[in-house]
Amino acid sequence: MTQPERGAIDLRIVSPGITPEEVAAVTAVIQGSLDELADDMAVDAAARVSGWQRSQRAIRTPLSPGPGMWRNFSG
Repeated sequence: MTQPERGAIDLRIVSPGITPEEVAAVTAVIQGSLDELADDMAVDAAARVSGWQRSQRAIRTPLSPGPGMWRNFSG
């Protein structure tokens, strides 16, 4: 399964004696971490509450629990 490219990564490994498999493993781990970070940032941006949403209030509940509450008061 191929994923769409999000952007090119300029990765340079400067170390003697590294096999191509090790380079591929490091590249896969770094790419996976960057993809996860990008997904987390997208979720955080979507989860933000706007100022308009913050300013909204919930509907108030009625003061009495039901009809006839004040008529039955004696005392």
